[in-house]
Amino acid sequence: MENSQLLALANKYGSPLYVYDTDKIESQYNRLTNAFSSVKNLKLNYAVKALSNINILKFFKNLGSGLDTVSYQEVQLCLTTGIEPHNIIFTPNGVSLTEIEEVAKLGVQINIDNLSILEQFGQKHPEIPVCVRINPHIMAGGNSKISVGHIDSKFGISIHQVPHIKRVVENTGMNINGIHMHTGSDILDIDTFLRASDILFDVARQFENIDFIDFGSGFKVPYKEGDISTDIEQLGVQLSERFNEFCTEYGKDITLMFEPGKFLVSEAGVFLAKVNVVKQTTSTVFAHVDSGFNHLVRPMMYDSYHHITNISNPKGRDRYYSVVGYICETDTFASNRRIAEISEEDVLCFHNAGAYCFSMASNYNSRYLPAEVMVVNGQDYLIRKRQTIEDILNNQEVVEFSSKKKTTKAEVTA
Repeated sequence: MENSQLLALANKYGSPLYVYDTDKIESQYNRLTNAFSSVKNLKLNYAVKALSNINILKFFKNLGSGLDTVSYQEVQLCLTTGIEPHNIIFTPNGVSLTEIEEVAKLGVQINIDNLSILEQFGQKHPEIPVCVRINPHIMAGGNSKISVGHIDSKFGISIHQVPHIKRVVENTGMNINGIHMHTGSDILDIDTFLRASDILFDVARQFENIDFIDFGSGFKVPYKEGDISTDIEQLGVQLSERFNEFCTEYGKDITLMFEPGKFLVSEAGVFLAKVNVVKQTTSTVFAHVDSGFNHLVRPMMYDSYHHITNISNPKGRDRYYSVVGYICETDTFASNRRIAEISEEDVLCFHNAGAYCFSMASNYNSRYLPAEVMVVNGQDYLIRKRQTIEDILNNQEVVEFSSKKKTTKAEVTA
């Protein structure tokens, strides 16, 4: 999307504003499927938590993608698109047996990540096939908060507990139809996936009725010019070969699954914010925008880098700015960043804002959630209205009460 188009959208819908380019989403989806074209059965399940607007989910459904969910509410969102329940996989962490049972009633593929719930579910519903999430004890990911496959992680069943899984299966008569893992996000080294694949193949060999192996995701995308990313094509060559060999050995063409989120939508999204104030201090020039970590928390939560450009003055002389928000605590998007000269009222564009940006936004400071726009074949569509005060007040109940406690005679005497 060109600067002129983005500026027009900011003028049309106001700021702050999220904009998603579906051409980029589709190209990333095709890139991943093409990388694994030698695998007979490949299925991508888009990770809904990355960006959960129902129009984005519908777009993925139309591409032929399945959907990966982590909550009952995400499953409900997915079903509004008309997707078949069997094309949804439910991969929660530490949820109650009740929630898993509610999802199972809908016909969704269940993925269980702990022995306690696995045994309880198997005792009550042995007729429902389930996938199990394995913790491969591999440290991977661009940040400790998104590394989820190491030995101290809360996610998955340890590879050393596979005998326990087999005992539960034997005692309950339940059927394990899939093996799953997810080691982390922003994984650069494809050897991480290959090491984990060997672990999953060893686990899968111990079960007779496996229909699929889900390798999770975590592919790294570039965040700035010259940045490095996961070599998807090379991973496709090496992992496909190993997977096809396993299918031959297993005697069955099972399905290779991934659950990409950031890889598919990160680069497709931008966040537009207007500059309220340019403030010179004794040491820093601040560009204060009409947003904060209530709308884009990743830089504060993960120290994530988002490339920032001034689309109002893209050819201006470069200067150095700290881009900050309007929240009543420190909310710094970028420190001492080189950006084309900024003036008040300019619109700044935050790149790689498609994944874990709007989906992690909040009403902190009672600020409104921004609007969302989707661009399809060059045409823009408003897919979420900007919030109003009525939206914030909608579920709050007004009660009548006295603000002062009445003092009793006994309390006065005491």
